[in-house]
Amino acid sequence: MNHQLPIRIVSKVVRGYGRGSKDLGIPTANISRENLTCSIGSFDELPTGIYWGYARIISGGGDIDSSEKNDQENSINKIPGGEVYTTAVSIGYNPTYNNKEKTVEPHLIAESTHPRRHASSTGETMFGDFYDTTIVLSVVGYLRPELPFEGLEKLTLAIKKDIQDACTLAKEENATNKEEREWVLLHQQQLEVSYLL
Repeated sequence: MNHQLPIRIVSKVVRGYGRGSKDLGIPTANISRENLTCSIGSFDELPTGIYWGYARIISGGGDIDSSEKNDQENSINKIPGGEVYTTAVSIGYNPTYNNKEKTVEPHLIAESTHPRRHASSTGETMFGDFYDTTIVLSVVGYLRPELPFEGLEKLTLAIKKDIQDACTLAKEENATNKEEREWVLLHQQQLEVSYLL
């Protein structure tokens, strides 16, 4: 598994099933199968499992949801285009839900002092929607295999542990973490395959 890591992905954020926000209180940025560039090949070649890494959202004006009207609420819900977030990433078929299609679903994790860090119903990061923006994602490390859980409560607890583990690993100072944070930060919307390799 680790011989393929890190995996670098650039894609569009698309609508998913909506279960991360609604059922679990842990929203994800679902990655498009069609609008994807990946360092290891195609979407279908991505190895299944639960991972951690770094992500950044790129939008035209730096704002994620321009429909918001309250300036104070906007500043809290927006993800600045230049900020790199730690992420817990699910790649696979969500066996608890028996999905038939593979999905890639990163959950962006704000710093503990960010006003949205504990805003969801389960105390996890909750930003506004950022559909149709570009996500730059580095999948750095493997956490565990995908597993079926008996009920949403057990699934939520497992994901919360994944988030804690992702935060711990992302803070480690080593060459790979530094290189992948920098790649996510410096990567531009105009992607050439040579940058991935």
